[in-house]
Amino acid sequence: MSVAMESDPDRLIYTAEELLTSGAYQEPLIANEVRCHGGFLEDGQYRSPRTLHRDPAITAWKGQLTEQGHSLVEIASELTPPQYPNVAQAKLLLRNGVREPIVRALTIISIVEGFGAIIRDVRVPKLEELFKGGVEGTALAHLRNGLFEAHARDESGYRDEGGHKQMWEAARDEALENPKIPGDVLMGIMGRRGQREKTGPIFPEIDPKLERMLAFMSQVMVVEIFAEGTFAWGIDVLSDPEISAKPKVAGDMVRHIQQDESPHVEYLRTALSEVRARTIRTVDDKEISGQIVVDEFLHRVLHSMTRQRQTDQRADLRENLIEAMKVARNPKALLEEFDSLDEDWSPPASTGFVGTRSPAAA
Repeated sequence: MSVAMESDPDRLIYTAEELLTSGAYQEPLIANEVRCHGGFLEDGQYRSPRTLHRDPAITAWKGQLTEQGHSLVEIASELTPPQYPNVAQAKLLLRNGVREPIVRALTIISIVEGFGAIIRDVRVPKLEELFKGGVEGTALAHLRNGLFEAHARDESGYRDEGGHKQMWEAARDEALENPKIPGDVLMGIMGRRGQREKTGPIFPEIDPKLERMLAFMSQVMVVEIFAEGTFAWGIDVLSDPEISAKPKVAGDMVRHIQQDESPHVEYLRTALSEVRARTIRTVDDKEISGQIVVDEFLHRVLHSMTRQRQTDQRADLRENLIEAMKVARNPKALLEEFDSLDEDWSPPASTGFVGTRSPAAA
């Protein structure tokens, strides 16, 4: 890769090419014999892809919001549901030779990462016409001009470079020595996605493309924030030399993914905060506060996901858990110990956002 000039920290306007630029690496990142994005600098430090200009751009857009007296969207950490199975349960299974449930969990994570490529297909309306005061020099103005595309490439790879999908697969295969992958994982995921409740417009008074874009961005941001728990879980489990064949390689791979995800959270947080700080023009030439719209979507997503995430993870694991445990010396005792390690968790009563049009309480 060619060396690129470092960004001016005060710049607010970038080209798509700049936001997709990675800069130079001393060594590439190889995962499972696949050349993946990112790489290592001379000091051995991992450098995430497409961040040479993207990181300072996000910092500048956030600073602009702060200088204008606006706050950034914050989602309370206590809203993040715990991973299931938790670290202790996962390690218990692996110590007893029960690998299929953890292989399944890691495979689901890798597949979901690959789905992240669909963000490049989000239709972005003419935002400069929909917001009072315009959007020049903001993250919003760069969504279709590099930010969505960079996000998509990070998740699923681009051309001959692997992305997070391949990196999670590599972490799984290095730690568990190329395990057999359950053949029904993808169908299970697609089946649940097809069962999701479909709703009509929440804000019929605003441009429908804008509504769909903001709803999708809200969902993706929450998923990315909740993924912090998944990273911590993956690092702890796959870095344990008692159960991992290559604890450093596997653990570091998850750490690299975790580092790569930071710009995703921050550009989405910044763009949604920019919407909250603005007034949206409605289709009948009236106005509505961007805060009302963004808070509604965040409230709905959080209310649903804090209740659905653990349910989905439990369904993935419990369906085949008894069968998988048959390889253990004493399956009944193992199941009892596994269940004794379960953690009680209930979603907080409040999402922290007011949903003025939500059936669920704020």
